[in-house]
Amino acid sequence: MMPLTFANVGEENIIIKVGGKPEVKKHLENLGFVAGGSVTVINTIGGNLIVNVKEARVAVSKEMAQKIMI
Repeated sequence: MMPLTFANVGEENIIIKVGGKPEVKKHLENLGFVAGGSVTVINTIGGNLIVNVKEARVAVSKEMAQKIMI
């Protein structure tokens, strides 16, 4: 298990768990980051990530991405 920040670009990964404070977890779940779901890193810009999750592209800060475990 590792944070999403360590994922390779273009590689599909399965989300194992989402950490953080309850409001952060809820926000990430609303964006589609749920345990068992798939996520693919499209690009990294200055440590921040652009990912494909639930058929949508989402920009995630480095701090948020570290709370998403794959």
